[in-house]
Amino acid sequence: MRDAGPAAGQFFSFLIIIDFESTCWKERRSYDQEIIEFPAVLLNTSTGKIESEFHTYVQPQEHPILSDFCTELTGIKQVQVEAGVPLQICLSWFSRWLESLCKEKNIVFVKDNVCPPTACLCAFVTWSDWDLGICLQYECKRKQICKPQELNRWIDLRATYKLFYNRKPKGLNGALQDLGIEFSGREHSGLDDARNTAHLAWRMITDGCLMKVTKSLDLVSGFFLDSGSTVLHPSPYRLR
Repeated sequence: MRDAGPAAGQFFSFLIIIDFESTCWKERRSYDQEIIEFPAVLLNTSTGKIESEFHTYVQPQEHPILSDFCTELTGIKQVQVEAGVPLQICLSWFSRWLESLCKEKNIVFVKDNVCPPTACLCAFVTWSDWDLGICLQYECKRKQICKPQELNRWIDLRATYKLFYNRKPKGLNGALQDLGIEFSGREHSGLDDARNTAHLAWRMITDGCLMKVTKSLDLVSGFFLDSGSTVLHPSPYRLR
């Protein structure tokens, strides 16, 4: 049994941390990047435990052969992406995973500023805006794929870290090291990066950081930002 509700003072009972890996090349090229690893981990903000994980490799369609640089950087092999699924199917599986979490844990994502009083609020977390604001957004546009609308709003943990601790982190590993946390696993493994980002988020919560949505692609007002904003609430994101 998990503790009911979020940690003291937190809006969100759960956070879903995402960290994509994508096609890449040693020299800068005009190629569009495609997601090749899609991981997500569910963090309980009252216990700090990861309660569920989603993970799959994704087949790149536009440039199906991985560069040697990409394989060396991410550790992802050609055979793994060839055994993966196209992004559209991956997103369908991901949506089912979200639906199962909503049923099992009474999770909801705030829409139109409405939230059932007994529900457990949940938000997405990424390290920077790249994953959901650039990579997934533009790949879905190019391929005319509908993505879950819940992925239009998220917490940029890098920006939140910078505001809360008043220092600029040198990457995810650098942020962990600054707090005395050792990176676990392999850097640039999407799943390991997501798990470590979850560990960082939990440490920030225990240090008194209030997690708030920092970016939205939806043109709404109130709880979320409009697409031209960067910060939802005044810094320093600190619980009093």
